[in-house]
Amino acid sequence: MERSADDVALIFQLAGDSVTEIGIAKTSSETTDEYKDRIGRNVEHLETIKAYKKEDKTTSIWTSEDFTAIDKAITDGKAKL
Repeated sequence: MERSADDVALIFQLAGDSVTEIGIAKTSSETTDEYKDRIGRNVEHLETIKAYKKEDKTTSIWTSEDFTAIDKAITDGKAKL
């Protein structure tokens, strides 16, 4: 089943949570490995959603969304790993 426009909008909106997580500095309660794991999971999540396709498996679900913040978070996150 194809994702509705509302579903696509929600996926994009929720990607902001991963952008935020990547921007959060290492906390005193996290080990370095835990921090890198958290950053890595969120980078992977953003890369995965950027690659989402329609049922035809070739056409992106994304249309006019602005991925500037997501792309920056991916780059910043990879630099932290």
